[in-house]
Amino acid sequence: MKIIRTEIDGEIFYGILEGKTVRRLSGLPFDAIVEDGRTYSVSDIKLLPPAEPTKIVAIGKNYRAHADEMGEGQPEEPLLFIKPSTSIVGNGDDVVYPAISHRLDYEGELGVVIGKKCHAVQPGHSSEVIFGYTCLNDVTARDIQKAVSQWTRGKGFDTFCPIGPHIETELDAYNAPIETRVNGEVKQHSNTNCMTHNVDKLVSYITECMTLLPGDIIATGTPEGIGPMQRGDTVEVEIGGIGVLRNRIV
Repeated sequence: MKIIRTEIDGEIFYGILEGKTVRRLSGLPFDAIVEDGRTYSVSDIKLLPPAEPTKIVAIGKNYRAHADEMGEGQPEEPLLFIKPSTSIVGNGDDVVYPAISHRLDYEGELGVVIGKKCHAVQPGHSSEVIFGYTCLNDVTARDIQKAVSQWTRGKGFDTFCPIGPHIETELDAYNAPIETRVNGEVKQHSNTNCMTHNVDKLVSYITECMTLLPGDIIATGTPEGIGPMQRGDTVEVEIGGIGVLRNRIV
């Protein structure tokens, strides 16, 4: 099931996307999937970011080949950092290249959308708290990231976390192809089965120390092939079974 968040005539709501039709939901989808009977054409709506997280918990160097290309070693445990909720933008929105940066990189990733308030989730039980999955680009001001020992500033600018185009509730997150393209040229091509720490491990590890809320997102790390973007570029992150997230750099 494809869940979108959208706006029409000033009203923001969630809906089920089927082909070119949107079936409106009553309330938040995390509580229950309840249709209110109204339908819309895709051509008449404006897509918004499909979730409103209180936080994005991101994972560094979670693909061994990416850790190797960075030359910084592979961490034994998941390497966590936080991206602020204000970094979220949706499919088709612009990513702003900060004037103070001289190297802006793409990082295509699988985003895990949490569906229930959860803490101390035991291994093997992550499916009980996951609502679905989306495409995500962990945009990074690489020069700023490398200038300091922590990553928040280089990864926390406004517009630095595009997500979308929707949430897919049915996905084999342990075997999904992932690809990033810049102006149509393939830059990253891998599979989620190459993660060092899989989705179940990440949910368990993160909730050992913090509570996740409905709509929160886990950015599961990027594969090898990271590289720079320039103003005017169009960047696409495609995950098999979900779709294509597309953004322009301005």
